[in-house]
Formats: sequence, C-alpha cells, structure tokens
Amino acid sequence: MQIWAIANQKGGVGKTTTSLLLSRGLAQMEQRVLLVDLDPHASLTRAFGVPTDPPPPGTHDIFSDLGGADLGNLARRTPIPGLLMVAAQPALATLERRGATQPGLGLALGRALHAARGRYDYVVLDCPPTLGLLMVNALAAADRLVVPSQTDPLAMHGLADMLRTAEMVERSRRRPLPRHIIPTLYDRRTRAGVQVLGQLKDMYEGMVWPRAIPMDTRLREAQTLVAEEPPTGRGAEAYESALRWLLAALPRQQEAA
Repeated sequence: MQIWAIANQKGGVGKTTTSLLLSRGLAQMEQRVLLVDLDPHASLTRAFGVPTDPPPPGTHDIFSDLGGADLGNLARRTPIPGLLMVAAQPALATLERRGATQPGLGLALGRALHAARGRYDYVVLDCPPTLGLLMVNALAAADRLVVPSQTDPLAMHGLADMLRTAEMVERSRRRPLPRHIIPTLYDRRTRAGVQVLGQLKDMYEGMVWPRAIPMDTRLREAQTLVAEEPPTGRGAEAYESALRWLLAALPRQQEAA
C-alpha cells in the first residue's frame, strides 16, 4: 500500500483538485484507492455531496479512537468506480487544541493506516493548508509527499516552507520522505508564470514535474470532477501526465529506500 500526502502550507494552489484527480486516475487504472479528507474546510467532502451537518462518520473519528480506528467503517463509496473516501468533519478544527494536552494524537492516522494495509493499493491524504497536528500526522504516515505549487511568485515562499517542514518530519521519523512538486494554475501568457515555472525547474531539478497544470475553468466544476465519467480538457489531460510521472518515480524511490 502506497500512502501519498498532498500538501502545501499555502492555500489556493489546487491541492484538493490535485488530490481528487490523482486519486481518480489511480482508480481508473483499476487500483483500490482510498481518498482521505483531512482539511477542516471539507472542500473535498462537499465536492462529493456529503453533508457536514450533521457530521458524517469521517476523519475526526480516527483521532477519537486512539486504539486504531477501522477505516473500513469510515470509508464511503463514491460515483467513481474503485475510489472510496473518508469525509472531513467540522470537529477537525478542534484537534490542534487537543493535541497539546492529549498524548497519542500525533500518530493516530499512522496507526489507522497501518491497520488498513492490504485493503487498498493507494491512500491519498488531502491535507489542510496549515502546519499543525493534521498535516504532521499525514507527513509522518506518508510514503511520499506531493506538493502542488501555483506558478506565482508568492507561492514560492509557501513551497519553501512546505519543503522545510518535510525535511524536519523526515529527520524525526528517521526514514526518507520523497518529495515531488506539481506546478499548477499555469498561465503561459503571463511573464510571471513563465518565469516561476523556470525557477521551479532550476531550483528543484529532479523533484519537479517538468510540465505544468494549465489554468482550466473546467477543473473548478466540482460536479464534473466527481462524476462517474472522467473529466476532459487540458487540465485533466495534464493531471493524467503528472500521474504517469509520479508512478514512474516509484521504482526509483523504492530502490533508494
């Protein structure tokens, strides 16, 4: 089972869209995929039409049962064959306060995922855009980190912060955490977009996907992204290419481990 954390400490970079389309692409390859919404904003959960009031069974329950929650009881079917998801709950926002006083929360997600090995081929973790208990749980459990990064000058700071966080978690857990950067929201008509994409390739050679996810309004249509039929357009095609690049990196990652 491969666990992918999709994370960036800056919001608005296409993180949830990236989580969803990578998961959907894996499911289309006939893989058993579990998509976990760890963001208290619950954008992914709402995209699937899951109401948050009253809160559904979901990710907060992972942190309520420190003996090891059963993800099979929390996962729900989606319209996409082969893809299950665990919904976010508003109570996730309270975990940061609990984490300071309740021991064991830091590894709760990892325990639940370990107990689920064998049920899924891939688990994709849609992380919140802030550094805290939820993101650290995801990074501690992940086999690889995928960082969507908007091709905008201001986004470079968030990317650098995210990579520093990944390095700290890697040292703490004492095993590698391979990092992969997916440039997103790219507009080739703007000088800033072209320059930032070039800087990403220069600064993070070998870590960054050499292409970019273009601006595509169809990627904003949640109903299209979660429908049974796969989305079409330049953006969807780019995500298919990015997924192939990530999968090609897997053998190299396993050899280095």
